Amino acid sequence: MERHLLRQAQRRRPRAVAWEGLSDEQLLSLRFCDLKLRIRSTDLEDAVERLYGELSMRGIRFRPHCWLAQEWFSPDGVPGIAIPFYLAHKRLIRLERRFMREVEGGNRNWLMRILRHEAGHAIDSAYRLRRRGGWREVFGPASLPYPDTYRPRPGSRRFVQHLGAWYAQAHPTEDFAETFAVWLKPRSGWRREYAGWPAYAKLQFIDQLAREIGDQRPQIADRSTIEDITHETGTLREHYERKLARYRLPRRSSADELLLKVFTAVPRNRSAPKAAGVLREMRASLRQQIKRSGAFSEYLLHQVLRLMTERCESLDLYVRGSRRELRSQLLWIVARLAESYEERKLPRVAL
Repeated sequence: MERHLLRQAQRRRPRAVAWEGLSDEQLLSLRFCDLKLRIRSTDLEDAVERLYGELSMRGIRFRPHCWLAQEWFSPDGVPGIAIPFYLAHKRLIRLERRFMREVEGGNRNWLMRILRHEAGHAIDSAYRLRRRGGWREVFGPASLPYPDTYRPRPGSRRFVQHLGAWYAQAHPTEDFAETFAVWLKPRSGWRREYAGWPAYAKLQFIDQLAREIGDQRPQIADRSTIEDITHETGTLREHYERKLARYRLPRRSSADELLLKVFTAVPRNRSAPKAAGVLREMRASLRQQIKRSGAFSEYLLHQVLRLMTERCESLDLYVRGSRRELRSQLLWIVARLAESYEERKLPRVAL
């Protein structure tokens, strides 16, 4: 027992690397292949083992292989999971948070939610499930074009709610992966939580499907690692330049038009508070309230609120009316700007 505990402690001990003490500027100049990252002996290894344990508890023998890439994805035809490189080291997590304002999968609960989702994609590939008539009847044709953006219906009960932004509504393959993730979660209360929902039939379908394929060998056993960072010669700087460029930020003219509906350039009295100052006071709570909906990324919300504050300063705007009304109006403006210019960016998934 003592020897086993010692091995566990050694495995969890972070592996020292030469670059972890570098400044952000120096770190950005490194190539991915120079980082020498790996899943083994990290917290990621524990998470992958937990995923395998969950599959085993559900009677599924399939084990998706995992590797480190630049983003989360599960390639079509390769029943495995690519995990973002930054999750393999705390120093890289800090770098990701600096640029993106959030770390996708950065805590244990979020990490397992994404792993279950990607395992759904991987099991779809492993058993060619989307080719089955029953799969298409329940989730729709996987051959539908994969959209760059989508407009979800928040009130719909035809889909499970798992990763946020009503992601199951994006495409039939995402609907399957999200439904699989809800079903796979240990001690999931899906029978109670989704009772009476049309989505309940989808969960029942997966429950029956798992019993059918659980002991079967996967039809696809490809162990390739697509876009493995150990072979990537691009730099971290190039990666973040591309990633930040994917976000389309609001135009100033649109922000000005909305802000002038709420604030004024001609205050009624000298005691009227400056709009920029009030926004600075309220932006943290505004961001948190909208973030809870799961509709927008924290990075985008941060950028929208920063733009609003800058425009309030440039236009020399003042508050008019009550603070209570102002809060609801600002929530509306933030959502309008975020929705108009970054509708729902989807992670790239090969189909």
